[in-house]
Amino acid sequence: MKKPRVLVSLTTDENDYQQEQAAAANEAARALDIDVQIIYAGNDSITQSQQLLKAVQGKDSRPDAIMFEPVSGTGLPQVAREACAAGIGWVVLNRDVGYIGELRKSYGVPIFAVSSDHDEIGRIQGRQFAMLLPKGGSVLYIEGPSNSAAAQQRTVGMNETKPWNVQISTLRGQWTESSAEHAVASWLRLSTSQRAHIDVVGAQDDSMAMGARKAMEKDGNREKWKHVKFTGCDGMPNTGQAWVRGGQLAATVIVPANTKLALELLVKNMRAGAPLKERELTVPLSFPPLPSS
Repeated sequence: MKKPRVLVSLTTDENDYQQEQAAAANEAARALDIDVQIIYAGNDSITQSQQLLKAVQGKDSRPDAIMFEPVSGTGLPQVAREACAAGIGWVVLNRDVGYIGELRKSYGVPIFAVSSDHDEIGRIQGRQFAMLLPKGGSVLYIEGPSNSAAAQQRTVGMNETKPWNVQISTLRGQWTESSAEHAVASWLRLSTSQRAHIDVVGAQDDSMAMGARKAMEKDGNREKWKHVKFTGCDGMPNTGQAWVRGGQLAATVIVPANTKLALELLVKNMRAGAPLKERELTVPLSFPPLPSS
């Protein structure tokens, strides 16, 4: 029997969570006895669209399913329709898109989404700020790209749970260490930053938290920032969790890679016709655990 072939498209290979997504996909592929090909879009939605269209239109090497974490906010609906019309399954990771239900009505291939619970990730970060700043304070919050629904949802969740006396200032990164280091270094060159008091730098992923830390450690006025604590998200064992244990980060949020669950659901459907929900969520956890309220 022919092994199912799944193309997994991830946003970048410069982010520890995306690296974990790839590792989890390869591990699941071995356990499920399927072929997985992993490609990266370089954080560019046009590149991702072109890569996926090429896969859809390639008759000799066409995959049985495409699983992708969108770079763009739209989730590539036109590519999705073309793939499903060609008999290719379509799995969206970490993004809420409006077209899943419509496609499921129109095509007989597996179509569904698996996402992290980004609102809850943000809520956990807000609770972590409360734990780190029991008397209130100021947080420099480093968000993901403006077109990222995950970034938007994490910010909404954070604002739901942060205490009223914790003030938030925001910068933007691109889910990479270098982008956050650049953003914070640029902020540090502003005269307003020298007058600012920051207690915590909270980033929406661990690599950006470490980039922010590097920028502050390199700053000519670094003594001013020695007291600052850093938090992130993703909490991979060898990066975020290790950085918390080593003291580089005060806290992170463990966000399970969702490629493993997505591949397991996909293969059960393809081999045994197991029903699929439109959307499944993985469950995030604070690291270290938050005190019980």
